[in-house]
Amino acid sequence: MKTGRVIGNIWATRKEEQLAGLKLLVIQPINLLNDQPVDYPIVAADIIGAGVGEKVIYVGGSSARSAAGSRDVPVDATVVGIVDDQEIDETLIHGKR
Repeated sequence: MKTGRVIGNIWATRKEEQLAGLKLLVIQPINLLNDQPVDYPIVAADIIGAGVGEKVIYVGGSSARSAAGSRDVPVDATVVGIVDDQEIDETLIHGKR
């Protein structure tokens, strides 16, 4: 699982049949420790009703397809949770002292 911030929506009138009914979001992957962007934004299926500005947990690969309803759904990422809060003891992070 990874964390990201919802930065937008995508609408596609014409799309693969198996994507019908799925809301599509633009997610900016973020560093869990400092909320700073990492990598480029991605498109993810939303199965929980996340909105723009929310910090989310998303999965990729076969986990994304399963979460979206079937291993045959053509998605690379699916939002599976909205982050309410987090607590991290940075002294326990490998390589930090």
